[in-house]
Amino acid sequence: MLEKVISILFPVFAVVVAGFIVGKTFKPDMGPINRINIDVMVPCLVFSTLSVMPLGMEQSSLIIAAVVAVLLPGMIMAVLAQFCNMPFRVWGPAQMFRNSGNLAIPLFGYAFGQSAEAPAIMLFLVSVVLHTTVGISLLSNQSQRFFSILKTPLLIAACLALTVNFADIKVWQPLHEAMVLLGNAAVPVMLLSLGVQLTAIRWSGMRIGMLSTLLSLVTGAIAFATIYVFIPLPSEHMRMMVLFTMLPPAVMNFLLAQRYDAGAEEVASMVLFGNFLTIITLPALLYIAFAWF
Repeated sequence: MLEKVISILFPVFAVVVAGFIVGKTFKPDMGPINRINIDVMVPCLVFSTLSVMPLGMEQSSLIIAAVVAVLLPGMIMAVLAQFCNMPFRVWGPAQMFRNSGNLAIPLFGYAFGQSAEAPAIMLFLVSVVLHTTVGISLLSNQSQRFFSILKTPLLIAACLALTVNFADIKVWQPLHEAMVLLGNAAVPVMLLSLGVQLTAIRWSGMRIGMLSTLLSLVTGAIAFATIYVFIPLPSEHMRMMVLFTMLPPAVMNFLLAQRYDAGAEEVASMVLFGNFLTIITLPALLYIAFAWF
């Protein structure tokens, strides 16, 4: 089992380490690259996958599980914030919106095979939609304009893919292959970007980062237990939920905290240390996923 866990995690961490070395050596500005990735490559990945993905009750249960995995930790943190005098706008989103993109998608692919790619993208899509609607509403002091999400390439790609899928429309094969080619580039770019971002770790934020990581494991475990008891999922999807519910915070939490003045420095520590500590947490979670489910 240990050999299997190492073989799954080594390719992921190897690319992240490569990104870290690139970040330390060249100090690249990843902003434009990340923008191209999220607005071009990832939408192509979403479309090329969802347009041919079989849809049914199995996917409906997975979507419901993803919603629970995102929203339930937020509810728990809302109560905890009241009792512990913790600003929810700072601590809540980091517990809700996890690294379901540049960490989860490649991780699920290596851990569970090619069949896990479509469910992984579905989980990522649910998380992004909730982050750009509910998440921004929690951070902003004004009513969130939910229609603004309709302008995002990611959601446009998802809507087009689902339309094509349900209408049983065959996409011109060369176009589909071009989207697959672009989409395949998204995952390594995600991992390289994560490695570059880890160069920004400041050890002065270790206490906040450690506490946030511990809380994310606790709130995630409660969310997973709820899913396990109340939502029927096949064993592969249940294994994926073990990881999905306890992933570290997404980088987008920091970007939005900075934009809405919601404790950006503290959130940066949560994001960076949370992802750094996956060196410890991911092997344990993978062991649990394969040994128990």
